[in-house]
Amino acid sequence: MSKLYSQEWLQQRVEAISLEWFHRPFMHIATWNTRLKTTGGRYHLKTHHLDFNPDVLTLLGIDQFDAVIKHELCHYHLHLLGLGYRHGDDDFKKLLKKVGGTRFVSWGNHREKTAKYTYQCLSCAQKFHRNRRIDTQRFACGKCKGRLQLIQAHQYKQIK
Repeated sequence: MSKLYSQEWLQQRVEAISLEWFHRPFMHIATWNTRLKTTGGRYHLKTHHLDFNPDVLTLLGIDQFDAVIKHELCHYHLHLLGLGYRHGDDDFKKLLKKVGGTRFVSWGNHREKTAKYTYQCLSCAQKFHRNRRIDTQRFACGKCKGRLQLIQAHQYKQIK
């Protein structure tokens, strides 16, 4: 991550999006969290701080990252207002749609590169990407119950 995307840059970006889209200030701390792997961000209920996955910005770009910021700010502002801040709540769904946030991060093919093993169903050709080896004699395809075959064992573990 370059200096452009420093801790100060992140804090200013979150504060600016909060004022522009929610017309409310963000009064807490936004930080990078490199331990987040499958999610774009996290809202902490007790401290009201936000964590963000830097991979979203580096792999998917600024537009997708801004959508993740909006998503986390929906949790933040709704929780502080005493409204429904959870994913299933109507208040959350309406606000997320209004501000143009994303329900989840669309990793696309970027997450396939982190998997060590790729299996394919012999019946329906569905691919499965896994970090651990699986017993193909014991497990079947979750889509059609067909037999699985290991098609590739990757040599790398992470995107870097």
